[in-house]
Amino acid sequence: MGVDSLGYMALKVSKLDAWRELLERVFGMEPRERDGVVDYRIDSYHHRLTLTADTTDSVEAIGWEVSTSEKLAALVSTLQAHGVAVTAEGADLRAQRKVKELFSFTCPMIGNRQEIYYGPLVSNTPFAPSRGISGYKTGNLGLGHVVYWVKDLAASVKFYQDIMGFAISDYIAWDDNDAVFMHCNSRHHTLALMKDGPNSPAGELMHLMVEAQSYDDVGYGYDLVRDMGIPVMIEPGKHSNDHMQSFYLQTPSGFWLEYGYGGREIGPDWEIRNYDAPMLWGHRFVGG
Repeated sequence: MGVDSLGYMALKVSKLDAWRELLERVFGMEPRERDGVVDYRIDSYHHRLTLTADTTDSVEAIGWEVSTSEKLAALVSTLQAHGVAVTAEGADLRAQRKVKELFSFTCPMIGNRQEIYYGPLVSNTPFAPSRGISGYKTGNLGLGHVVYWVKDLAASVKFYQDIMGFAISDYIAWDDNDAVFMHCNSRHHTLALMKDGPNSPAGELMHLMVEAQSYDDVGYGYDLVRDMGIPVMIEPGKHSNDHMQSFYLQTPSGFWLEYGYGGREIGPDWEIRNYDAPMLWGHRFVGG
């Protein structure tokens, strides 16, 4: 029992226009506007990302999807049994998130607001990208993956295993970095946790990854990012563990966004391994 996918992310942003240019021109996401808020669609779901104009930048919430009402109730009970306060959200927020049932809590490990839900709204019209792209690899795999820094790596891994229903995919330890990659469906990892450090404070989002259906989408996106002067943080390359071919850019809010293609999926014969480097080739830090 546990979550089934990363369903959505809600962000508060101080540079809404810059975010809109990034998501629409580079990533081809479809905007849906409502009273100073923009929802972004990338597949059949009503939306996967929400941007709210604000004076500061923060992750308002990560939304974890649970496939049935019964599983959602069981997860709520498990969280409460482990001393986590869970709030049943009302009709207004359910209407904004476009879901049937919605609960929220503060993650005791990361310290961020998390939402767990059931029954996402699916649109009856096709996704209409704002630039010519082939679309995104989502469905049962969810929005993509997120990577967070944490203070206590071992305790955080245990929380997401024992309570949230994740399983370990593999590990990477390199230089001063220590990362654990975790899955809740066949996507190689929906969550990765990294030990914090001097320049990587616990509780901060390191990056969000979205996966394209075509490597050409990523390549064209890279050219657009360079032409638009958007900061590239890690050059194109291929990861050692999930084989994702991707590059990383810095968003207007400071955290990174990974644009990838071709990630491996977890199967019944998957073997957990421990890697000594995050890349097979490329993925060089810009200026590093």
